[in-house]
Amino acid sequence: MTTTGWDHLQTLALAGLLAWASGLRLYLVVFMLGLAAHFQYIELPPGLHILAHPYVIGAAGFMLAAEFLADKVPGFDTVWDAVHTFIRIPAGALLAAGATGDDVSAFTVAAGLVGGAITAGTHFAKTGTRAAINTSPEPFSNWGASFTEDALVVGGTWLAFAHPAIFIAMIAVFLLLVAWVLPKLWRVLRRVFRFLTGPRPAPE
Repeated sequence: MTTTGWDHLQTLALAGLLAWASGLRLYLVVFMLGLAAHFQYIELPPGLHILAHPYVIGAAGFMLAAEFLADKVPGFDTVWDAVHTFIRIPAGALLAAGATGDDVSAFTVAAGLVGGAITAGTHFAKTGTRAAINTSPEPFSNWGASFTEDALVVGGTWLAFAHPAIFIAMIAVFLLLVAWVLPKLWRVLRRVFRFLTGPRPAPE
């Protein structure tokens, strides 16, 4: 079955949204889309109809609440992100593939591969940024970053449905920015790691 009622632009925007948002807030985007589809505010392509099932909405809502709390605790949010390296990336790839239809085709496989790469870029940029922020002892910058990510996913979801062409262009710009930022984040994190694991001066 193909994505009946969906043109290519909408499909690309939805696949890009799911890949990008999964790297930031996987459970939030699944919960929002599932709930909106369940109450028929939006129509999802056949490959994503499962998101509207009450079990999926309930599970996503439970994990969303857990992540909302975990993401506000400096230090623990980094542990949460590290564990979710093995969840967000494959989930983003599967969701992006599902946006193209409910059968396996060349387009589906390509969407999964590209979607996984987008999710990985978003996830590692988020993880590196939050780890760098956690070097500050105060929690307010951490909270600000967390709420900003929530707002970005909500705003990005609206934009992907209302103005898919603009959203796709912004995703392209975002990927270029990630390619530029990630090496710099990696250098910062290496310095932080060396500081934390380096020798301490002997007490006098």
